[in-house]
Amino acid sequence: MISDDFQIGGRVKIFLDSQYWKSEGWFDGKVIRIDPYSEHRNFYWVELDQEVEPMFGKATRLVSILNPKHIKPIA
Repeated sequence: MISDDFQIGGRVKIFLDSQYWKSEGWFDGKVIRIDPYSEHRNFYWVELDQEVEPMFGKATRLVSILNPKHIKPIA
């Protein structure tokens, strides 16, 4: 069963690590889409409040998060 902790439009913090991102740390944003990945996990598409830089490619504000440790709700 997939958790209902996050909803479209919900405010969240996501963590980007230095393995894939030049911009590292916690960033605020809004969930704009949720895609099922498995019975127990979702991809959460988050539009960030600011642009972030990946290791390769150009800056973006749209990031997908699969690891539940890298996303948390903003109260």
